[in-house]
Amino acid sequence: MFESSTREIPAPRKVPRHIAIIMDGNGRWAKQRMLPRVAGHRKGVEAVRTTVRACIERGVEFLTLFAFSSENWRRPAEEVSILMQLFLRALEQEVAKLDENGIRFKVIGDTARFEPRIRELIAAGEALTAQNARLTLTVAATYGGRWDIAQAAHKLIAANPEAAQTFAPEALERFLSMAYAPEPDLFIRTGGEQRISNFLLWQLAYAEFYFTDMLWPDFDAAALETAIASYRQRERRFGRTSEQVEASD
Repeated sequence: MFESSTREIPAPRKVPRHIAIIMDGNGRWAKQRMLPRVAGHRKGVEAVRTTVRACIERGVEFLTLFAFSSENWRRPAEEVSILMQLFLRALEQEVAKLDENGIRFKVIGDTARFEPRIRELIAAGEALTAQNARLTLTVAATYGGRWDIAQAAHKLIAANPEAAQTFAPEALERFLSMAYAPEPDLFIRTGGEQRISNFLLWQLAYAEFYFTDMLWPDFDAAALETAIASYRQRERRFGRTSEQVEASD
């Protein structure tokens, strides 16, 4: 499934096939309202539901959400515990709904760091929704782009020890966490920050970037449409000249 933009030129699309989002700003949203940070995270779950529906309505095939990075373990223990409980509750309450709506559910990241109950629910959810094709919703949890590349290299060498000497980039791609999905066309980050924070380092090579000051709990269908409208204005050259792009169109 993985199609490398450094080898092939993706067909032009008015709507991104794959959107990846860093959902930033939950804590600040709560602070602005003098609420505990957990209130922002709970409101953020509602924004996820809204975004999933909006993607389906627009024909997006893959949606990848950065929920918890490998660096987020550095946060205060109390907040990490709350986030784990919210994730557990979401797995218990939301996966069946995803299945009912034909959505495939995937989780990428170093899931070994999760407690057993969360790992069990992830495995059950992925198995339940494996045949769904309306939308693939991927949650990146305990995920880091550098970890992803390192674990892919480890798997490649385990499969072919001689690869340790020399290998082409395409040899690594089938071992990446998202080998089942095309590269993101559009990367969105809410909350005003303008960095990718160790998210999908390999896969975002030719994605179009869209940054907004809007905090994640406020992100809605209209905000998604604004991001997609910005994407439509981009000239996606993939190393070519503008003249070559015009000729191919």
